[in-house]
Amino acid sequence: MRIETQCLHEGYTPKNGEPRVVPICQSTTYVFDSTEQIADLFNLPNRHMYSRFSNPTTDAVEQKIAALEGGVGAMCTSSGQAASLLSILNLCHAGDSFVCSASVYGGTVNLFAYTLKKLGIECIFIDNDADDETIQNAIKPNTKLIFGETLANPTLSVFDIERYAKVAHANNIPLIVDNTFATPFLCRPIEFGADIVVHSTSKYMDGHALQIGGVIIDSGNFDWTNGKFPEFTEPDTSYHGIVYTKEFGNMAYIIKARMQLMRDFGAYPAAHSSFLLNLGLETLPLRMERYCLNGEKVARYFAASDKVESVTYPGLEGDKYYELAKKYLPKGTSGVISVSIKGGSKKAADFINGLKMTSKEVHVADIRTCVLHPASATHRQLTDEQLIKAGINPGLIRFSVGLENVEDILEDIDQSMKKL
Repeated sequence: MRIETQCLHEGYTPKNGEPRVVPICQSTTYVFDSTEQIADLFNLPNRHMYSRFSNPTTDAVEQKIAALEGGVGAMCTSSGQAASLLSILNLCHAGDSFVCSASVYGGTVNLFAYTLKKLGIECIFIDNDADDETIQNAIKPNTKLIFGETLANPTLSVFDIERYAKVAHANNIPLIVDNTFATPFLCRPIEFGADIVVHSTSKYMDGHALQIGGVIIDSGNFDWTNGKFPEFTEPDTSYHGIVYTKEFGNMAYIIKARMQLMRDFGAYPAAHSSFLLNLGLETLPLRMERYCLNGEKVARYFAASDKVESVTYPGLEGDKYYELAKKYLPKGTSGVISVSIKGGSKKAADFINGLKMTSKEVHVADIRTCVLHPASATHRQLTDEQLIKAGINPGLIRFSVGLENVEDILEDIDQSMKKL
């Protein structure tokens, strides 16, 4: 099936007389006929046993997202931050390190640079556009992975997935890619060599700002038996000595994440949240096409304005990442635009405050047009040095184009610009 059809049909196939729409299984528990059946589940978790591990509604959504990304399995989480955290903890422990693009989302920078540091895990930040030699020099003997965002939030730098994957694989470590802004409709990182994909499903996948969520997708392609990941090839003493690569083959990563980390952290979404996420996924292709169409028109308006210092939108000719965008995002580069208003933070605030229809909110990739000033909001905890490395200046605004008639969006921008 093509992706438009997958969004409607993958993950759940009703049998005779069953509901057409994915049912909401709002239950924490499942009943069995004997203690032996329950014991068997703890030997081989091939059925639902408790909703901290899995749930039928969420399972259907996980199967759908795995199919959309071209992976062998997926695990939903309660937030995008939880997905990023568990994707790292599934590979790293105290004393390990990993390499990460410095352009990633500010909340991810906080998580990686501060919280993981408290756990003894070092994050080595490098420039998103670093050459192969720089990437290689950043990798240490204890480095377990490389992490980047397909489209960085909010600078919209494009991550050269294929090139980073080659360096990672030359060092026998996997590449994890956050594909939130692109979604699998615009880019499927696994096809370019990514081994693990994560999303904040709160954004375009959900689309309607209804619930927070995240997901981790396992490509099934990485060889965990290469000697660098003994936790996959040696008995897990916390789970009666199971060996993940032996029992689960190319699904070892995602099964280990569920049996170890979801068991212990319990960051699993509620069934109703997964039901709402599925509704968003069903219209994802239609929405992404309109986001990209509206986004390009609005980006061109900003680029032509004498009140604007610069515009970053990889879909525009002349953008620094235009060529990479043609390779990785040929169908469009989302509805998010980074705009630097002349006059710094004061003028940026004046422009934002002058908008009438556009929502001023701490969100992005919504069905409604919204705007944010990253330096004073999502990236407020970053140091000046970190802001510079992330490509964020005081006048930068993140403008997220929604699905309104594009002329209404442009008129709202225009009336605010005229006040500057």
